[in-house]
Amino acid sequence: MSAEREREQTGNLGAAWLLLCLSFATNILDGALNDFLGYYNATVLTLYGHFSWFPRIDLTFREWLVGMIVADAVLLFLTPLAYRDSVYSRPLAYAFGVIMVLFGCGTVFASLLGRTVSSVHFIGMAPGTYSSPLILAASVYLLWRLRASSK
Repeated sequence: MSAEREREQTGNLGAAWLLLCLSFATNILDGALNDFLGYYNATVLTLYGHFSWFPRIDLTFREWLVGMIVADAVLLFLTPLAYRDSVYSRPLAYAFGVIMVLFGCGTVFASLLGRTVSSVHFIGMAPGTYSSPLILAASVYLLWRLRASSK
């Protein structure tokens, strides 16, 4: 079987990459609608109060939202690399997939605990919990496509 024909059967990373980028956009919306930043800033201040080496990065809603949109836009602009199976797309896809698995698991774990740190409790579920299953599914799918396309 030729390499081109084998590639057609296994597909490429493009669709999985795009799905994870769109899932990330959904998570940004989920966080914006459920006051992610209020919990984030309170958590950072608490950690900074306990550990002087911890970076104190307070964000306004606008800074956070613009930063997240720019990050997702950059990832979306990299989609053609994933569709072409560029040499650079594989390490980026592994990093993106692993980071998003950790992010999704962290959000679900925080929601199960009901807090981030001992003094920052959630009212209801943690921000991002509603979109975390989508993030987890899309990132696992991307990692699965990476493994399947490496053979």
